[in-house]
Amino acid sequence: MRVGIGYDIHRFVEDRPLMLGGVEIPHLMGLLGHSDGDALVHAICDAILGAAGLDDIGHQFPVNDDRYAGISSCELLKKVKELITEKQYKVDYVDSVVILEDPKISPFKEAMKEKIANSLSIDNDNVSIKATTQEGIGAIGRGEAVAAYAVASVSDI
Repeated sequence: MRVGIGYDIHRFVEDRPLMLGGVEIPHLMGLLGHSDGDALVHAICDAILGAAGLDDIGHQFPVNDDRYAGISSCELLKKVKELITEKQYKVDYVDSVVILEDPKISPFKEAMKEKIANSLSIDNDNVSIKATTQEGIGAIGRGEAVAAYAVASVSDI
């Protein structure tokens, strides 16, 4: 078994949908990014890539590559699964935490788990999503950004 950790942060901007965990969440603003800006899925991608000993998401899907402009981050997650499969690994478990002040993501967590699990071809029970706030501290606390941490375990196929 191998373990990797991932982290991502994206700032809120107007005129974009808010995508977290592959789910569109009703909100006045979305997250800035070359893809759909899904900080949670990006952190999960990096955790899995790290566990498999591969370069990070920025290396795999560079921002100067137009193929990834506006792409669903769950599509990137599927590509990450393909990359680790080539190295003879499979994802066993993903644990994550989203850090944001607003909106509350609790009503969307099950749909997020399902999207992530489906992208990785694992059971929903093998994906954990938690949420917390920054208690009003820093850019996240002021509602300017969303961050996410993820840990993933992979093992041989």
